[in-house]
Amino acid sequence: MGTDSTSDVTTHPGGGFAAIVPTDAGGPDYGRFIEAMRTLQDHARAANAPDEVISQAADMVERVSALLEPYYADEWTSPSGRRTDLPNRGNLLSIPLDVRVTDDNRIVGTARFRRFHLGRNGAAHGGTIAQLFDALLGHTAFTLSGAGAQRTAFLHVDYRKIAEIGKELSVEGTLDKIEGRKIFVSGRVHDGEDLVAEGHALFLKLKPGQP
Repeated sequence: MGTDSTSDVTTHPGGGFAAIVPTDAGGPDYGRFIEAMRTLQDHARAANAPDEVISQAADMVERVSALLEPYYADEWTSPSGRRTDLPNRGNLLSIPLDVRVTDDNRIVGTARFRRFHLGRNGAAHGGTIAQLFDALLGHTAFTLSGAGAQRTAFLHVDYRKIAEIGKELSVEGTLDKIEGRKIFVSGRVHDGEDLVAEGHALFLKLKPGQP
């Protein structure tokens, strides 16, 4: 029997973030499933369809939800976030992001906002830009510091230019300094030569068992 999503309060006994255990759960089509869901979100945001088409779509989406509901799993057993073979580890929430570590110890890569992330007039919503920075800078702090489990303590974003949806943007993250449990990082998003946004953040390394 399925579990009500509002009651998913399962915590890991070790506190903080459990180590990511790679999985192949979901099978070879899990990546296709996640991409199809992203595209569905885009269509849901963009569609100006006749009433009867929306009614049909609502019926179909409800059937898909009913199909998946019996298999509702907590965050430690769901493949979402643990499919290390897929972009964003198969996490539907994440802004599509592809990054790597450079020889000079920076994080660089690309990101792309989709129609689902539209704010107004072709620009990505400011909140989604902040979400991108939280993911980018969190990855930067985790990867470059080697500090393990951590949480965002502070995130500041300066918006310099609109981030157009559908464009491939370049991203960069750098480790600025470490003071005990404090990890200071900064990052930038560019559209070609233009600076779209820049941000800096403080992440705190969690103590053993800390949530």
